[in-house]
Amino acid sequence: MEVTVGVVVRVVTLTVPELGNRCYLAHDGSRALVVDPPRDLALVERAAELAGVEIAAVADTHVHHDYVSGALALARRHGADYLLSADERVEFERVGVRHGDLVPVGGLEVRVLATPGHTRHHQSFLVCGGERPGALFSGGGLLHGSVGRTDLVHPRLALDLARAQWGSARLLGDLDPRTALHPTHGFGSFCASATGNDDTQDGDTVTIGDETSRNPAYSTDRDRYARDLVAGYGPVPAYFPHLDPLNRAGAGRAEPRPARPATAEEVADAILRGSWVVDVRGHDEFADGHLAGSVSVEYSAQFATYVGWLVPWQDDIVLLTDSPRLLQPALRDLARIGIDGVGTHVLPRETPLAATYRRATWADFRSPTADQRVVVDVRQRDEWEDGHLPGAVHVPVHDVEVVAASLPAGELWVHCRSGYRAGIAASLLHRLGRAVVQVDDAWEQVAELGIPTTTDHLAA
Repeated sequence: MEVTVGVVVRVVTLTVPELGNRCYLAHDGSRALVVDPPRDLALVERAAELAGVEIAAVADTHVHHDYVSGALALARRHGADYLLSADERVEFERVGVRHGDLVPVGGLEVRVLATPGHTRHHQSFLVCGGERPGALFSGGGLLHGSVGRTDLVHPRLALDLARAQWGSARLLGDLDPRTALHPTHGFGSFCASATGNDDTQDGDTVTIGDETSRNPAYSTDRDRYARDLVAGYGPVPAYFPHLDPLNRAGAGRAEPRPARPATAEEVADAILRGSWVVDVRGHDEFADGHLAGSVSVEYSAQFATYVGWLVPWQDDIVLLTDSPRLLQPALRDLARIGIDGVGTHVLPRETPLAATYRRATWADFRSPTADQRVVVDVRQRDEWEDGHLPGAVHVPVHDVEVVAASLPAGELWVHCRSGYRAGIAASLLHRLGRAVVQVDDAWEQVAELGIPTTTDHLAA
């Protein structure tokens, strides 16, 4: 997707749904600035080739917590300047920039704006060409309808950084209201705050003027805004704290370690020693038959997020599939968050998959069942608070293994919003020896079928 901003600045948006982020290529038709690239560079280089431009500069708005940056590797590969805040402590050479700096990129001018909040030294980049309004690359600062969360540097700093985030949003709000807004986070990333409602779609043009009319940062006083922002944060994926030091060390400059093929015997040994054997097939296929002791994380845009969240950092992982075509994207997505060198095994057709459990719909839930049925709701806290089944036990999917031993006796009916997270949770509980039923159905069916719900938070 290419959007022309004013007459000179052209912006190519590169959506990375597996990270919940966007990367950008801003160019004048000849030379380009790349903002917040992921580790796999082919995505960016393909876009530059299609646009017929040279990559002249690469910038990170901040040291990322949710993925391994490809900025250093991209800059070195193309002989480009790598722009990063001069105040960040990193173990590699870069062009340190500060608030007010002007960096020429071909016929474009890149103005550096200090926008602390999401991180202490966060910056935004305003790219202009001539007199017309430019394009603002706001990273995790100002998002569509929200801002980046401020608790990732350290929870103790969350409130102070939230106040700084409010000030940064106000600074950006003073730009020409016609300036196009291009955030990195906010499209499914856990780096985004829960506050706000982003209903923008790919191809929509959002301006600073749009944002000042809808973003809570412009309608709330600083201290109240900061308190409300911090109170709305959800959980932090377990792999996030490992990525800041990786990025400060420049880990993205190295190619990911290749996967290692694993034999059937090695898979069996991995299961016996308690390693993570992750089946990337569909969760329906897994329920109908799988290797006992394996875990289901169906390949999707959410795959790496949940593998990174659930598997302890640096634990051995073996990926299982009966379709080799799934391995390449799965390995790519894991490498994006710093997980590489995993094992892979393609299941032959004759492999016995004797372990099974039942799937059900919400219509099945209404049918008479044993009194010992226990409903386990594995959605996030905000989803639970919007409405849940009376008597259900709330256990977010990332906590299932931790609390499994304390769940009531009986058959566990596991559900989420769509069936995806329920598939993960059901496989974890089944691996621990519990009798499970995965509710593989949309939560909206509960209302359509007239199944009672409650918002009684004390039931959690």
